[in-house]
Amino acid sequence: MTIHGGHPFAEAFSEPERRFRGRLASRVTLWTAGEGSNRAGLTVSSQLVAMGDPWRVVAVLNPDAELTEQLLETGRAAISTLSPGQHALSDAFAGGPAPGGPFRLSEWEQTEWGPVPAGQPTWAGVRLEGVVELGWQQLVTCAIAHVVIDDADEPLVNHRGRLRGLDLG
Repeated sequence: MTIHGGHPFAEAFSEPERRFRGRLASRVTLWTAGEGSNRAGLTVSSQLVAMGDPWRVVAVLNPDAELTEQLLETGRAAISTLSPGQHALSDAFAGGPAPGGPFRLSEWEQTEWGPVPAGQPTWAGVRLEGVVELGWQQLVTCAIAHVVIDDADEPLVNHRGRLRGLDLG
């Protein structure tokens, strides 16, 4: 581990495009796929839901992420909307420290689309439809096949590089 005297990503924060993106608050989700020892997950906030028949989720994924590999292999994933109480889960699946791996931070329910945190209030099961290279990332399009909704779901939002809840009251 390297200890930095300043912010290790200070140069990245000077990019106007990155700073603009940071001002577009976005819902934090956890994408998971696979099962058993072949399960993988990734924190994703670059996504949108498009109305249609079927409805679709379009997201930008890191092509080197284990989740992307599992999604391409299995053709399906589970997308959980994270809440403020799941901040540590978000950090771990974004590559933060997680002794023993990020799947140790929660109990999980295996679904046909992938693992979902036990008791997760809102999540969707999706089927992969297409992948397009987008710079050094991949733009994936998935059809929504299954939805679980809880109206009490509180959003965890990424805004200016910080995760926070919204005061909806």
